[in-house]
Formats: sequence, structure tokens, C-alpha cells
Amino acid sequence: MNASQPGLLIEPQHLDGKVYDGGWKCPSGQAEAVSPGNGERLGWVGLAGAEDVKAAAKSARNAQAIWAATPYEQRAAVLRKAASLAENHREELAEWLVRESGSTIPKAQFEVGITIKVLYEASAMPSQAAGQVLPSEPGRLNLARRRPLGVVGIISPFNFPLYLAMRAVAPAVAVGNAVVLKPDPRTSIGGGHVIARLFEEAGLPVGVLAVLPGDGAAGGALCDATDVAMVHFTGSTSAGRRVGETAGRNLKKVSLELGGKNSIIVLDDADLDLAVKNAIWSTYLHQGQICMSAGRILVQETISNAFVSKFTDHVATLTAGDPSAGTFALGPLISHHQVEHAAKLVDAAVAAGADLKTGGTQDGLFFAPTVLANVKSGNPAFYEEIFAPVAVITTFGTDEEAVSLANDTDYGLSAAIISRSVGRAFALGDRLKVGLLHINDATVNDEVINPFGGVGASGNGTSIGGPANWEEFTQWQWVTVKAEAPSYPL
Repeated sequence: MNASQPGLLIEPQHLDGKVYDGGWKCPSGQAEAVSPGNGERLGWVGLAGAEDVKAAAKSARNAQAIWAATPYEQRAAVLRKAASLAENHREELAEWLVRESGSTIPKAQFEVGITIKVLYEASAMPSQAAGQVLPSEPGRLNLARRRPLGVVGIISPFNFPLYLAMRAVAPAVAVGNAVVLKPDPRTSIGGGHVIARLFEEAGLPVGVLAVLPGDGAAGGALCDATDVAMVHFTGSTSAGRRVGETAGRNLKKVSLELGGKNSIIVLDDADLDLAVKNAIWSTYLHQGQICMSAGRILVQETISNAFVSKFTDHVATLTAGDPSAGTFALGPLISHHQVEHAAKLVDAAVAAGADLKTGGTQDGLFFAPTVLANVKSGNPAFYEEIFAPVAVITTFGTDEEAVSLANDTDYGLSAAIISRSVGRAFALGDRLKVGLLHINDATVNDEVINPFGGVGASGNGTSIGGPANWEEFTQWQWVTVKAEAPSYPL
């Protein structure tokens, strides 16, 4: 990408170590933006400290009241303009995702597409009904109306950096909130700077959005800041616990979308070829670095040998490489820490009795697509979230056993069941403790218009997306109106 090319959304001045807070400013620190695919330096991004976060939250609170009072047509127009700009810069946005996050080209294009959809869906929210007329006594108007929370803090991850940030930013802004976004510092451009530029160019008033990449201290400051009313976090369960503890102690609303150890269940009446394709997609999309990735493939014993054979043969054809240099099925993992974590778990799984069918090797940040079969309950790979291109295959005898195995986890995000009998699959799925259930589809799914959230260690029971956005980013206010104040007897 030629950074000097006119008409780009991200220009050289946006890659010189600044953050966005109503303008491009120098924060407390800086970091080099590096491509995980080839080590290329992409530029410099600013890193916000605690004081930067607190100052941005205060500015956002001052701007929020004016933004909330802005006529709904104007708020909607800003969202539509941001969506139009994203459409015009599709290729540039996708290229940043490829270069900065290690996304393959199809994954990056898909992410840009659903991000545009998020913006258009959010642009409809300002003109939607924001409350209800409740029954009451004669002579009194009884209303329940939705009002913005104030300032929403958003902490977003590296894996789908653009979409997982925008799915919260867009609806929060649409209903009249201001936002302070802290993207993962490893994907600050595609998951932060791009969003700042879209809204800057779309005419969002100064102060309504701040984009401040930073480390855990910046996230902690967001949870502590008195001017922040809510924190929405997407990331690991361990980090989510800390966010929930700090934000809860400060009496903030908290929304947590965390990790998962998700199961795709292949019943004995399944079409094996389709089952393999759905399991491949569930396991290896974006190198398995997705909260909805299939951490377990549960296969009925009578078809397990045939399934493992077909599955392993398919996996052996998957290629891995720098997605900016060619067409590959898999790109790099995000960091050496993640590679080491995956390698350690694969070794531990084999030591505990799993069969390594293929893969298990690494070259820098590239981890070979791996298949572990004969993984028993109790094996480390059966319980731990790997977040890498590693398939964990476990067999079961009865539908009852499949339910037991799938529920044998603290997580509760996504599950999928492959079967020719929808009734049988639904009866099984109805007993799974998950927030997302897919019959004859993959565990990795999102259509923007759907409520998305997990239970247990996968979240705190909240949802984001579609009709859930009103619940997420507003609060109820009860209003009564009488023509004349009553004369009470006291």
C-alpha cells in the first residue's frame, strides 16, 4: 500500500505515534506497529496512559449531552456517512487487517463487510421507538423510555479488531452515548485508527469519540474513570474477570464477551463430507483465534474412524503463510506468546494420550494446522482454550454422553450440531449450556442482527447485536405526566 497515495483513509500523519481524542494528539507513549506476517514496520501508534484515558473520558462526558440532544436525523446521517466511507475504502480497510492482524484476504474482506453492515444497522436506531406507553390510571400518561448511559468505555481485541470494536461503537454512538475506545495495541490501526478516521470524516462532533490504544493500565483507568458509565469488554476470560471486578467496584454497568471451549457435535447420521467442512471452518478460521472456534469436535463412535480420516486428509492440504504475499488458508498467530501456548498444550495433550495426526510444528508465528485425536476427558487440550489452529477430537457413544461432554466446561459461548435429523439435533442442543446454538452449521457465526453473548466463563449474561443493542447501551427511565399535581392527604 502506498501511504502517500491521495484519497487514503489512513495517511502518514495518522501513523506517527498519535491517538485520536477529537483530534490527533501525542499521548504518554508510542509503540511500533508490526505485521505478524512478515515483520514489516507499518508505522507508529500512540499508547495512552491512565491520565490520557481520564482526560478523554471527561471530554467525552461534556460532549455527550450535546450529542444526545442532537436531532435523530443528524445522528443517523453521521452513521450512514461512516458506512458509505467504509464502503468506499473497502480495499484499504481489508489490507490493513491483512497486514496488521494476519488475516487472510477472504477473512479480512468478510470482516469489512459485516462492519459496514453494523454501521448501516446502527444508523437505523436513532429513528426507532425508544420506549413504551404503559397502562395507568385515568388522567396520567405513563411512559418508559430508553436513555443513553453517558460515556461508554469499550475494550476490544486483536482477532476481529475492526468488527468487534465497531459492533459496540456504532450502536453506542447511535443512541446518544459518547465512547472511549481502547483497542488492542497490536491492532491499533485496523481496530482503532480506521474507526477514528471513519467518524472524523463522517462529521461526528469533537469529543464524542476517543480512540486510545493502550495496555492493561489504560484499560484499568477506563474501568476506574468516574466519567465512564459502562464498560464493554471483549477478550480473554482472565482479563474479563479483572475488568468486571474493577468496573463493578465502581458501580458501572459491565458487559463481558469472553472466551470459549466450544463444541461441534457430529452425530452418526451426519453427512460426513459436510460435517468435515463445518468442523474445518469452526476450527481453523483465522488460525483458530476466535472466541467461537471449535475447541472440541465431538464425533459419535460409529463414524469416528471415517471422520478422523477425512478430516485429517483435508487439514493436510491447508497452507499457512504471509497473507499479504499470497493466497493461504491460514495466516500467522498474533504473537510468539500465543505460539508457545499452543505448542505447550499440544505437547501436553500428546503426553496425556492424544494421537497427533498431523501438524504440531511451528515456524516463527506460523503454526501448522494440527489434529489431535483420541482426546479424552481430563486431557489438558480437552479443557483449555488453545486459540490456535489445533483440532481436538473426542468420541462419544450416546446423545446423552455428547451433552455431558459438551457441558463439561466452565465456558458457555457457542455450540453446533451436525445431523440429518433436525428434531434429534434440536433436542440435544436444547440441553447445552451456551448462548449461541447452531443446528447444521459451524460454531463460528455472526450476522450482526442477532443477539450475541455467552454464559458462565464466556460472559456475564449480557448480549450485543440486533435487538440486544437497545438493552446494552441504554437505560430505562420511568416518566409520568398529569395535567395537574394531585392534593395528597398528608
